Amino acid sequence: MIRHIGILLYPDFQILDATGPIAAFEIAGRMADRAYVLTILSRDGGLVRSSSGVALETTAARQAAPLDTLIVAGGDGSRHAMRCPDLRAFLQAQATRARRVCSVCSGAFLLAAAGLLEGRRATAHWERAEELARLFPTIRVDPDAIHIQDGSVWTSAGISAGIDLVLALIAGDLGEAVARRVAQQMVVFYRRPGGQSQFSALLDMSDGEGRIAEILGWIRSHLAERLTVEALAEQASMSPRNFSRAFRLSVGMSPARAVERLRLEAARERVEHSMTPIEMVAVATGFRDPERMRRAFLRVFGLPPQAMRRNAARS
Repeated sequence: MIRHIGILLYPDFQILDATGPIAAFEIAGRMADRAYVLTILSRDGGLVRSSSGVALETTAARQAAPLDTLIVAGGDGSRHAMRCPDLRAFLQAQATRARRVCSVCSGAFLLAAAGLLEGRRATAHWERAEELARLFPTIRVDPDAIHIQDGSVWTSAGISAGIDLVLALIAGDLGEAVARRVAQQMVVFYRRPGGQSQFSALLDMSDGEGRIAEILGWIRSHLAERLTVEALAEQASMSPRNFSRAFRLSVGMSPARAVERLRLEAARERVEHSMTPIEMVAVATGFRDPERMRRAFLRVFGLPPQAMRRNAARS
């Protein structure tokens, strides 16, 4: 069975949002006797310039063959592209014809503008999720998932998460064994589950050696304690100033922000996958006060703990 895959681009798209999925499908197609045929699409066809300046040749969307799957790339140009009536109409039509409609990173803005995410769960890169939720309040935006499937619509986090999404699609089409071999060929992890925290993935990519890595592990096992910069610096045998500088260089954020995200990650896991009372979860993960934890959940996830528990029970 040959499946036709469309990759939709627009000016200033992110090149890896397109080429990562293209490479994964291409490798899978070679392994499974041309299982996929790929077409790169845009509104008018021709060369479309990415944000890096590299351009890809495309076919006009109106000339697209019937698609099994459509993937919308993300990129800086997504906010302008989402206002294009022709692209919105194309996406709405594909939602009724294609088996799956997907987005990588800020490609979700185009799906949202076309009305395809209304009332659905969706994700995007953690830096874009707040804007997505603000512009489209009917979407249940999860800023922390690697990718999410809600019915026939799939959304994913930034850049490399598009490869995770496509590996999940390939596994559904051709089986886990083929998807695993594709990941091996691409030398990427097989395969980060959709529900894995973007924040965990970010920490996993930080410096894996030395005192900062040890401190990250220590924080995870001491979340209920008072984790000030001074306490963490003492644990690392560093001055607070040097510790803060080294931590930010390794992890990409302040110690205080990382501690809160680790607490949120642990609290969310317990909220969604246990019946531990919310008050006890707040104490065990260092929030101490359930109201403080509720405010943090609302700020980062857009939902209070009780609502996230109910949603998890229904899924």
